[in-house]
Amino acid sequence: MRRFVRRCHLWLGLSLGLLLVMLGLTGSVLVFYVEIDRWQHPAQAAAGQAVPASYDRAILTLRERFPDKHGPWRLEVTGQPGAIPARYYNPPETAGRDFAPLMVWLSPDGSRVLRRDYWGDYAMTWIYDLHYRLQLGPRGGELVGYAGIALLALLLSGLWAWWPRGSWTKALRLRRQAPPVRTLRDWHKLSGLAGLPLLAVLTVTGVMLALPDETDAVLAPAFGPPPQLPQPLSRDGSGEQIAPSRAVAVAARAMPEARLAWIEVPALGNMAFRLRLQQPGEHSRRFPHSYVWIDQHDGDVLDRFDATRGSAATLIGSWAHPLHDGSAGGAVLRWLLFVAGLVPAVLFVTGLMRWRLRRLRP
Repeated sequence: MRRFVRRCHLWLGLSLGLLLVMLGLTGSVLVFYVEIDRWQHPAQAAAGQAVPASYDRAILTLRERFPDKHGPWRLEVTGQPGAIPARYYNPPETAGRDFAPLMVWLSPDGSRVLRRDYWGDYAMTWIYDLHYRLQLGPRGGELVGYAGIALLALLLSGLWAWWPRGSWTKALRLRRQAPPVRTLRDWHKLSGLAGLPLLAVLTVTGVMLALPDETDAVLAPAFGPPPQLPQPLSRDGSGEQIAPSRAVAVAARAMPEARLAWIEVPALGNMAFRLRLQQPGEHSRRFPHSYVWIDQHDGDVLDRFDATRGSAATLIGSWAHPLHDGSAGGAVLRWLLFVAGLVPAVLFVTGLMRWRLRRLRP
C-alpha cells in the first residue's frame, strides 16, 4: 500500500505540480493585493484625508460622472483614510464578459473621481482571475475546485508516504552530507510537513469558494441548507431617494454593535438600500455576511440578516473567505499564508529534481 501511495503521489505531483505552484504563487501575491494595487496607482492617494468619508457626495458624483449607470452602486467602507472605492456591476461596456464591473475610486470628500478601471483590465485583478478561474470564466472556477480536491489528495498521500514506521527522530532529520537524492528527499519532506497545515486549510477553503453549490450539497445533510437571503423591495417606487448617510444611520440603529463594510445604493425605483455589516464574532472584515435592507424612500428597515445567529452551515461558510485570504488572523496569518504560498514551488522543484536524479542513476 505504501508503494502504491508513493506512486500516486509521484504522478499527482508531476501532473498537477505546476498548477499547484501557480495557485500558490498567485495566492501569495493576492494576500496583499489591495495594498499592492494601491502602491501601483498613486493617484488613489488623494490629497485631504477626510474622515469620515462623504458617501452622500460620492453617490452624487458617480451619477453625474456616469449618467448612463442607472443600476446600484456599491461603496466600500474601508474605515481608513484615503480614497472611497466604488463598484458598478454589469456595465454595458463589458457585456459578454463573465465578471468585469466598473471600479472607481473617489476622493475622500466624494467630489472627484481619482481613478476608474474595469475588473480584469489591471494587474491585480488579472492575477485574481488567474488564481480563481484560470482566466477561463465559470468553467475555470470549477476546474480549480476539482483540481483542489486532487491537490488535497496529493498533500495527504505525501503525508501517508512519509509517515514513519520506526524512529520519528530519523524521519525528521535533515542529512546535509548525504547524497543529493537523499538530501532532496529530506528537503522535500520537511518543506511539505512544515507547510502541510496551512496548505490543507488553503486547499479546503479554496475548494469551498470555487465550488459553492457542491459544498452546500455536501454540508446540507449534516448542517442543513444554507439560508436564502431576502430580497425586499421599497414600498413606493415613485418617491425621492433618501441620502446614503440616512440609510447608514438607520442600519446602525438596527445593528448597533456591527461595523459597516459596504453600502449598496439602489437605482431609483423600488429597489432597497442594502447595508453589509460585520457583527461581533464575524471574522471576515471586508466581506462579512450580515445585512440590513432599508426602504429607499422612507428609510424604514425592511429586513435584516444576522450571520452570527444563522445555522451551522452559515457559520462554516462564513469562515472560508477569511481563512483563505488570511484576514481572520490579522497581519500574522497573512504573512504565514504568504510564505505558505511559496512552499508548493519548493516542493515541486525538489520533487522533480529527485525524480530526475533517480531516473538517471545507472
